[in-house]
Amino acid sequence: MKLLIPENFILGAASSAWQTEGWKGKKEGQDSYPDSWYKNEKFVWHNGYGPAVATNFMEQYQEDVDLMKEIGLTHYRTSINWSRFFTDYENLVVDEDYAQHIDDVVNALLEANVEPMLCLEHYELPVYLSEKYDGWSSRKVVDLYAGYAKIAFERYGDRVKQWFTFNEPIVPQTRIYLDAIRWPHEQNTEKWMLWNYHKALASAQAVKAYRALGLEGRIGCVLNPEMVYARSSSKEDKKAAEMYDLFYNRVFFDPMVKGEYSAELIALCTKFDIYFNPDENDLSIISENTLDFLGINQYYPKRVKAPRYEWNKTTPFHPEMFFENFDLPGKNMNDSRGWEIYPKIVYDMAHYLKENYGDIPWLITENGMGRENEEAYMDDLGTVNDSYRIDFIKQHIQWLLKAVEEGSACEGYMLWAFTDCVSPMNAFKNRYGLVRIELDEKRTRSKKKSAEWYGSIIQDRVLEVADECEWK
Repeated sequence: MKLLIPENFILGAASSAWQTEGWKGKKEGQDSYPDSWYKNEKFVWHNGYGPAVATNFMEQYQEDVDLMKEIGLTHYRTSINWSRFFTDYENLVVDEDYAQHIDDVVNALLEANVEPMLCLEHYELPVYLSEKYDGWSSRKVVDLYAGYAKIAFERYGDRVKQWFTFNEPIVPQTRIYLDAIRWPHEQNTEKWMLWNYHKALASAQAVKAYRALGLEGRIGCVLNPEMVYARSSSKEDKKAAEMYDLFYNRVFFDPMVKGEYSAELIALCTKFDIYFNPDENDLSIISENTLDFLGINQYYPKRVKAPRYEWNKTTPFHPEMFFENFDLPGKNMNDSRGWEIYPKIVYDMAHYLKENYGDIPWLITENGMGRENEEAYMDDLGTVNDSYRIDFIKQHIQWLLKAVEEGSACEGYMLWAFTDCVSPMNAFKNRYGLVRIELDEKRTRSKKKSAEWYGSIIQDRVLEVADECEWK
């Protein structure tokens, strides 16, 4: 069966600054959070690989852009590394060497007919701001971020027409302060919620700054909502799913798209002493500066059930008091990554967005298949025959096209990632790229089978999929 891909449907790929750049040219005092985490807990990063060299994109970006052109990518999303963009974070003194690198990358992409999409923060909070202000705990950092955003818009907004304020803004504080599984392992639920709030406010401040400049373009945010499914039709299981959605999805969707927080979330935060006590003027900024569009990162479903046990009242508040994870028997797994494969999540997310947030434009900004030991799939010519990645992408795009046909405002699909790149802790253990990165001194690149296939569907605008499931 052949599905036609609309001509304006984005087929791109994504990555981030810290996961590709490496430290070449980085000046003293320009560490980001991932840099500091790596330096303090190198032992948790697979085989010791981290952001120090990464894919050496700082020096080899042109090689990657040339490969993007060969494949035919329509768009490429990456980030500006906030920690490297300044030599003085409070007086906003730009590091002209790094700013020129961003200029060079943007210009190279445009020359290759690949539209750049830039994100202002992909976990790259400067360590300086963490040490002086405790990062997003401080309202001061919100204003410094807004100043950074304005400078970035002024420098690149003539060429970059699509911007994102954050990538997955909920993730760092969830891993560090809610679950305490990442350095520096501080369990502090009140700080978790304060960081959520300050990032929503910072995003609104950036939106305000962007619109004040009158630039031709649009600004959104990349969120990573988990499409959550209740174990059963019972009201208890359904409530568990609703509570997960409230604390992990709507905590950003509501202020960023609707301009307000739900009364239920505020009531629960107040009840459990994790309320962020917003200033009324700041709430007005959030209300008046909602997003133009959304980036949605989707990898796996979240399945929950009603909790079986009473919450331990001597432990800090955690949303898990309202739900338990549900392990669906027989689910399809990516055993390398430990994630369930369920392509219908993108279709269900399309309906979730339409039902709850109207026709706001959106696109998949990350979706991909990480596989361990890809060397085992190499042929005699050294090409990785990653048919598993092709099948994974194909199934997800098929569901997206179905959603578009039914009226979804989805604008496209961006693969994570263009090249293999460093992931938090996993480093290069699981490979995600269309392009393979050898861990040699030259960080040698080579296209995988999926790169040729992806290029073919971009060129032909046709997706060949299996016929409807036959019973057997």
